[in-house]
Amino acid sequence: MLIDYSLYLVTGRDLLPEGTTYIKSLEESLRGGVTVVQVREKNADTREFLEIALQSKALCDKYHVPLIINDRVDIALAVNADGVHLGQMDMPVHIARSLLPPNTIIGVSCNNLEHVQQAIKDHVDYIGIGAVWPTSTKQLSNPVVGVRGVGPLLAALDGTEVKAVAIGGIRSDNLLRTLHGSISPSGHKLDGIAVVSEIVASRDPYETSRTLRETYAAWYTFIAEQQAKPSIVYTADNVKTGVANLMGVIRATTPLIHQITNVVVTNQSANATLALGASPIMATAPEEMEDLSRVFGALLINFGTVTDKEGMILAGKYANRERKPLVFDPVGVGATQFRRKTAAQLLNSWQASVIKGNAGELGALAESKEVQAKGVDSVGSGFADSAKFVKDLAQRERCVVALTGKTDWVSDGTTVVRLDNGHELLGDITGSGCMVGTCITTFCAAAWAEASTENSLGMLTKGDMLLGAVGGILALTIAAEAAAYRSDVKGSGTFLPALIDELHNLKPETVIEKARIQVFS
Repeated sequence: MLIDYSLYLVTGRDLLPEGTTYIKSLEESLRGGVTVVQVREKNADTREFLEIALQSKALCDKYHVPLIINDRVDIALAVNADGVHLGQMDMPVHIARSLLPPNTIIGVSCNNLEHVQQAIKDHVDYIGIGAVWPTSTKQLSNPVVGVRGVGPLLAALDGTEVKAVAIGGIRSDNLLRTLHGSISPSGHKLDGIAVVSEIVASRDPYETSRTLRETYAAWYTFIAEQQAKPSIVYTADNVKTGVANLMGVIRATTPLIHQITNVVVTNQSANATLALGASPIMATAPEEMEDLSRVFGALLINFGTVTDKEGMILAGKYANRERKPLVFDPVGVGATQFRRKTAAQLLNSWQASVIKGNAGELGALAESKEVQAKGVDSVGSGFADSAKFVKDLAQRERCVVALTGKTDWVSDGTTVVRLDNGHELLGDITGSGCMVGTCITTFCAAAWAEASTENSLGMLTKGDMLLGAVGGILALTIAAEAAAYRSDVKGSGTFLPALIDELHNLKPETVIEKARIQVFS
């Protein structure tokens, strides 16, 4: 039986709004686009469950939508349901299969790789991966998987016929983040999303279901279109030309660069933003985040001093909602367990467009033992194969990754760009890496503006973020070279103001002439 799992509704009568009947809500949900219904009745006695299941079956048959029964094989048999869904503590799959008619759909809840591997051995039809987000719909017996934890579980399904849906806390405002982030490095995607309270608790289940279904369809179409399009072929020359073009866009559009950054670098980051021709705002209050997200520009989240976590979470979510570029600079992430946990929470809450960091920081994000961190600095000689590292991390995190150091490396998971500009005096001033994050965000805002004709409900952001990341790095490192050789620069104290001057005076033709770039595909 061919099943469309795209919008999988799990019922919960206790969530219904006052004055709304179960049957009315279910029918409106089906009209809105629900493609599978699972009846879950954990607190009902057998006769009540049976009555609800019979009513649900009649409605699902009317709309030609399969009905799944949660846990209770006896109820599934009694109503001739299309399938059952089993939890890890429910009846074993092989026993359920022996009791059910041939071709009955069997799904299983999975929270970790061991669960998925067992489901494959049991030849289930689909798995429900979760909880992806924290949820109050049911008491969780396993840890939250998180969006970033879905990809490795999907990878285990490669080469099988087992389908997968994500479940747990999925709503209209995090659906795109869930879909975009829940793809394995091999390209394995979800087959659908399972939703509970967003639909059941809605006073307009038809509209809520329709919105979810349309968003899922738009995302799926966008991914298919991206895969069908010829890949962008980057060369050193067209990258230089592209960066030069973005410099003009910045000065023409003056994007607002919202920066939640650490207190050490606020002043110089704001000045660097102004020098490039953009407009900075250093706002951290959670109450401001929604309004700021609506202004043309981009968002930088730098947690060198992790004191504004609530603002960071909200700002990122609103940036995703508005499909704006979001640059994440996990300063010193490897220094403490608190920073590592905070970074994981942030990256599960929203999708970054670019993650920028030094070897120690990105190594900590990747849980690599190859490079260690000491505070905000890296220790050791770096990665043995930096190109492979950034490419792999970009594939895993589903975004552009910029690895900064003596040599800078940038990748979108397909193309890798090596950059060899810069000067050692950058390492002698506080916050030069944070300024790189500022410059990247500014160029990403320009890349977003350049792509303003693009329009797709399935996109989390638009524009060439690889070019934006490369542009930001080149701007600062080429300006650093010019500043370092000025006659009035005697050391780090005079270097910083000279760097701001050179950023302000940087010309597109200078970038084209001075950029030292290698491109690997």
